[in-house]
Amino acid sequence: MNDALIISNIVLWVAVLALLLVVLALSRQIGILYERIAPMGALMMDSGPKVGDAAPRFELPTLGGTTLALGGADAQHSHTLLFFLSPTCPVCKKLLPILKSVRKAEGAGLQIVLASDGDRPEHDEFRHRAGLTDFPYVLSTELGMKYQISKLPYAVLIDGSGRISAKGLVNSREQLDSLFAARELGVASVQDYLDVAGSQAGHKHALSKEHA
Repeated sequence: MNDALIISNIVLWVAVLALLLVVLALSRQIGILYERIAPMGALMMDSGPKVGDAAPRFELPTLGGTTLALGGADAQHSHTLLFFLSPTCPVCKKLLPILKSVRKAEGAGLQIVLASDGDRPEHDEFRHRAGLTDFPYVLSTELGMKYQISKLPYAVLIDGSGRISAKGLVNSREQLDSLFAARELGVASVQDYLDVAGSQAGHKHALSKEHA
């Protein structure tokens, strides 16, 4: 009787461990699948100024004590990346080292401006803690409303003539890089480029079938 009880307990524990391993394996596969199907480019939302439009013009005080002009021609920078963030946004914090890397890679031609709203003391503390004192950092509710920002982190790429080159919700390095790729391709977003390319490929395939 005791032997049967011991054996049944052993079998039960083996089954539990096997089930745990299956759950862990499934979790890993789900993560891999999510990475594979994640959007390739920044997610554009149909609100606010459109790509190609003149960027809204603002003159805003920065947390560093200077005045920053946004929109309009900029002879000093070929592009300005306006990055909307919040001190309480985990994804925003994850992208901060990436922003520093992008600024270094792009050189002096790119200006990165951090934008948010709320109480200044909270942002001052966040700015110093995160090592962002060398970035222009502005607080403006009107700026966010003008671009109709509803989710964070959100980025807008403005060219030297003051027009919007690309924009979108960015949750990863790939989505942030896609803004610069869209600029080089001359399209609103990488997703738009892929959609057009796919449509053209489908059209060519249909024509080839008609003439076959």
